[in-house]
Amino acid sequence: MRIGIPKEVKVGENRVALTPAGAAELSAAGHSVYVMRGAGSASGFADVAYQQVGASMVDSLAEVYACAELIVKVKEPQQEEFALLNHRHILFTYLHLAASRELTEMLLASGASCIAYETLVDAQGRLPLLAPMSEIAGRMAVQAGAHHLEMAQGGKGILLGGIPGVAPANVLILGGGVVGANAAAMAVGMGAQVRVMDKSIARLRQLDDLWRGRVVCEYAVQARIEELALTADLVIGSVLNAGASAPKLLGRDLIRQMGSGSVLVDVAIDQGGCFATSRPTTHQSPTYIEEGVVHYCVANIPSAVGRTATLGLTNATLSYIVRLADSGLAVLNSDAGFRAGLNIHHGQLTQAAVGYSFGIPFSDVSLALSKRQISYKK
Repeated sequence: MRIGIPKEVKVGENRVALTPAGAAELSAAGHSVYVMRGAGSASGFADVAYQQVGASMVDSLAEVYACAELIVKVKEPQQEEFALLNHRHILFTYLHLAASRELTEMLLASGASCIAYETLVDAQGRLPLLAPMSEIAGRMAVQAGAHHLEMAQGGKGILLGGIPGVAPANVLILGGGVVGANAAAMAVGMGAQVRVMDKSIARLRQLDDLWRGRVVCEYAVQARIEELALTADLVIGSVLNAGASAPKLLGRDLIRQMGSGSVLVDVAIDQGGCFATSRPTTHQSPTYIEEGVVHYCVANIPSAVGRTATLGLTNATLSYIVRLADSGLAVLNSDAGFRAGLNIHHGQLTQAAVGYSFGIPFSDVSLALSKRQISYKK
């Protein structure tokens, strides 16, 4: 199959979808890999490294899309990429469709088959392609929160870990999944007082067994979330409803009552955000102050550590890319977890959660796949 690796054009995006080592694996398997010049430079992978393993370099986005059948990206397509997609393309990337009706409609109109990293599941029901970026985002959420608690950043002027004789910061983490667990680990390591809230008793038991009282693990009911938010210095929103919009856990009136200079880090912003006052920001301008509270709502947090993130992402995605390249969409017929990643197929929405979010009709994924198959060549 012909595989295209575009340079990411989303503002502030430093990752690339495939390392040279990943390109070598695909080339060795007989596939043709087309990499846009400069695609890996921000994350430390030079063009020559791709050429040395057999990849072909192309000069523009248009050339990548024209050459390739399988487009492998990091982030959702941007405006300049919509017109380049067509019905012969398989797009494999993070999509987060529930955050954008426009993106959903443009991808439906393209006729492409779009597989989202964030809804693909493994045999244990986990999200293997979301996990490495969630690990990074959770750890960086605490770093960012600690930095923005500094007075020069608009924060309260609180050191996250305190000092002897001075209490550390109160950190409230909403959601105990991969993001939340990694945020807790980082916050504990920095000496903060940490509380994690989740609706899964089983998950809370796991975290409690791990931390043995160092982290307070509490069941998430709305009244208690609001009560604790009022005394928190840093609140990290890490809730996830796979493929769907994030629930709003803190309303504007509640946020207005939080202490001036408190910090909200909304890791769920790529799914619409879990705070009523959240709106997407960039690494170039990561925060704003609303209702007296510092908001950090960067939609691609892992991009700040582009090299680590690129290596982690390729480690997770490569085996799936190889299978797609070897078999095309036929691989989805025999793997229900892989099939769960298909969000759009030839003008049909196949992700129910997105359909419910926007009131758009959706199809059963297996039925959609049975209607039209395209054969691909190596």
